[in-house]
Amino acid sequence: MEKQQNLGSEYYSLGRDEILDRISKRKAELADNLLILCHHYQQQDLFQFADLTGDSLKLSREAAKISDREFLIFCGVHFMAEAADILAAEHQKVLLPHLHAGCPMADMATTGAVEQAYKELLSVGIMQNEKDLVPVTYVNSSAAIKAFVGDREGSVCTSSNGEKVLDWAINKGEKVFFFPDEHLGRNSATALGIPDEQVLLWRRGELLGGHSVEALKQAQILLWDGYCEVHMRFLPEHIHQWKIKEPEINIIVHPECPQDVVSIADQYGSTEAIIAAVAQSKPGSKWAIGTEINLVERLAREHPDKEIHLLAPTTCQCTTMDCNQPVYLLWLLDNLVAGKVKNQISVAPEIAASAAKSLEQMLAIS
Repeated sequence: MEKQQNLGSEYYSLGRDEILDRISKRKAELADNLLILCHHYQQQDLFQFADLTGDSLKLSREAAKISDREFLIFCGVHFMAEAADILAAEHQKVLLPHLHAGCPMADMATTGAVEQAYKELLSVGIMQNEKDLVPVTYVNSSAAIKAFVGDREGSVCTSSNGEKVLDWAINKGEKVFFFPDEHLGRNSATALGIPDEQVLLWRRGELLGGHSVEALKQAQILLWDGYCEVHMRFLPEHIHQWKIKEPEINIIVHPECPQDVVSIADQYGSTEAIIAAVAQSKPGSKWAIGTEINLVERLAREHPDKEIHLLAPTTCQCTTMDCNQPVYLLWLLDNLVAGKVKNQISVAPEIAASAAKSLEQMLAIS
């Protein structure tokens, strides 16, 4: 994999209109062998070229059904491209427009750190064996973490089925270790009625996650202290301010938001659930939405008969997702036309096989 992208000076002089026009032409040339996937948080200049749109797992699963296309360009972030590669056919190649398009949350849970946490828990005897601790990882995690979970008979979850998967894990073992997003884990635990005192936050870099052996013995769920930088920007006062200004407004937020935000919102749900809620609402309805701004602005454009706002007063953008500028998509397409494959995301076969186990477990639960 290339560590950096040398586009060449000719690309830096291109204007927006020329870039978009050339993308359209290149896409038409490659149409029979190309599939462009775009996550909901991607900017509109890229989103308009998508053959498939959706959240990360939906895109990977839908793309896997279209096995006649050799090249899958994933306009998203690294872990999404990894998931697509795991589920893709052997002859298919998954490409990422920009290699720096990563996910800070996913990077907060490394296999080394998670393995060390497991060793510490086993060393103090709070479990009889490792199988008593059931791992659950949010789909927003690396292929290596998904493989770690798969090898230990755990499961992946998404923002739409987090509660169902967590309930399965609770019934499977004595304790659950949920990573990397503490907020999705806590919101799912709250929805299942699990008392706060049985949910502990495992603080990275601290011995035993910053807890006593006795506290760990009493806990039912351990949450890795990861978070989404975008969804952490939404605060309870934002909801209060909107309710004072517009008492009839509907507040809907993503479950990656902190629990004190989710608990006072009118609704919460995945990106797909947010889209559905707005689409199914009555004309004239008002919404303040707590998620990434590109999705919120797209919903406002698609539903001019409704009043749609970002919940926070300042821009909440996924800057790593935004690394995927149109010029990088053009560069990828130009290279494909020239017979060169750039920015391919390949998961090692042994990692892919183990990661697939955790994905398959989630599908079995659902």
